[in-house]
Amino acid sequence: MANEFEQELTRNILPYWIKHAPNPETGGFYGQVSADGKADPSAERGALLSSRILWSYSSAYLNDKNDAYRALADRAFTDLEATFWDQKNGGLYWSATGEGKSAQTHKQIYGQVFGIYGYSEYFRATGNKQALERAKTLYQLIEQHALDKQYGGYIEVLSESWQPLTKPVNSLGVTTAKSQNTHLHVMEAYTNLLRVWPDAQLKQQQAALIEIMLGKILNPQTNHLALFMNADWTVQGDGISYGHDIEAAWLLVEAAEVLGDADLIKRTRALAVKIADITLAEGMDTDGAIYNEASASKGLTNSGKDWWAQVEALVGFINAYEITGDTKYLMATMRIWGFIKARIINNKTGEWHWGTDKSGKVIVQPTLSMWKCPYHNSRAMMESARRLQRLGAVTTL
Repeated sequence: MANEFEQELTRNILPYWIKHAPNPETGGFYGQVSADGKADPSAERGALLSSRILWSYSSAYLNDKNDAYRALADRAFTDLEATFWDQKNGGLYWSATGEGKSAQTHKQIYGQVFGIYGYSEYFRATGNKQALERAKTLYQLIEQHALDKQYGGYIEVLSESWQPLTKPVNSLGVTTAKSQNTHLHVMEAYTNLLRVWPDAQLKQQQAALIEIMLGKILNPQTNHLALFMNADWTVQGDGISYGHDIEAAWLLVEAAEVLGDADLIKRTRALAVKIADITLAEGMDTDGAIYNEASASKGLTNSGKDWWAQVEALVGFINAYEITGDTKYLMATMRIWGFIKARIINNKTGEWHWGTDKSGKVIVQPTLSMWKCPYHNSRAMMESARRLQRLGAVTTL
C-alpha cells in the first residue's frame, strides 16, 4: 500500500493542484473549479484554501525537493500575505473576492490556526523566517483574544478587530460558543508550531488543550467526541462525526508525542485504539467506507461518505495498528483504500470526488472550493506511506 499511496500523491493529487488551482490573472488561486475542470474566477475564496495549499506543498517539498512543489508553496505564502493578512489588526481574514479584495473580514479561529499550520510547515520546509513570525503572531493573537480565561478552551470567532461577537458561529455557520472541530485544529496547529518553536508557554497551553480534549470534549462512556458545546462545556445535542473521531484519534497521539509528555502519550494511545474500535463497530459500511454522521438518539443521520473522512480513517487505523500490532486495523485500512480507489479517486482529473452517497453514487461537487482543498488527501498519502514504511510493512498488502 505504501507504494500506492506515494504514487497517488505524486502522480495525481499534487499535479492536479499545480495545474488547476493557480489563477494567472491575480497571482493567487481560483475560488472554485468544477468537477469537470471549469474554473470560476469570480468565486469567493478563503484563506483556508491558501493555508492548506501552503501546508500541503510545503510538506511535499520537505520530503521531496521538487521545484514545482516549492513554487506552489511560495505562491500560497505570497497569497496569504497579499490577500488575507490584516495589516492593521493582525491575523487572517476569512475570505476574499475572486479579484483578491477582502470579503468576510472576521477572525474565525479555525482559519487562524490553519494559518499557523501552513506557516509553520513552510518554515520547516524552506527556513523562511517571516513565516515563522507569522505563525507566532497568530498564536499570540489567539491566546490574547480567543482563550476563555474562565472555562478554558477557545471561542469560535471574533470581529475584524478581535472583539467578541454577540452571536458567535463556528466555521460552518453553526451558532455555538465552542466546537470540537476548532479545538481539534488548534491542537493540530500547536503541534506543528512546537516542532519549530518549542516555547514554554506554548507547551503549557498545548498540554492544557489535550486535557480539554480528553476531559471536556470526549465522552468516556461512548468514546465519541462531542461536536458543539456551550461556553461552560455543556454539550449541545448528541451528534457524532465518525471522520472527526478517527482524525482526533491520531492527532491526539501526535500532539502528545511532540509535546513529549509520557502520561499523555499513554492515555492518548489507549484512547486512539478505543476510537478505532468504535469507528469500526459503528461507522464502517459493508463496502469499507466510513459514514459521515450519526447521533446517539437517532442512529445514522448522514449516510454519505465524504473523501476527507475516508483518508483520516486510513491514518487512524494505521495508527491503531502501530500501537497494538493487531492486523484487524490493517485490514480496515485495506478496505477503506479499496473504496477510495473504486469510488473516490477521479481518474479523469487526478483529484478526488467530494464523496458518495450510501449506495456509492458519486456526489458531484466542485473539486476545488472553500472547503475542498489538498490538505486531507495529500497529508493522508504522505502520513500513511511514511508509517507503513517505518513499520516495514509489505507494500503489496
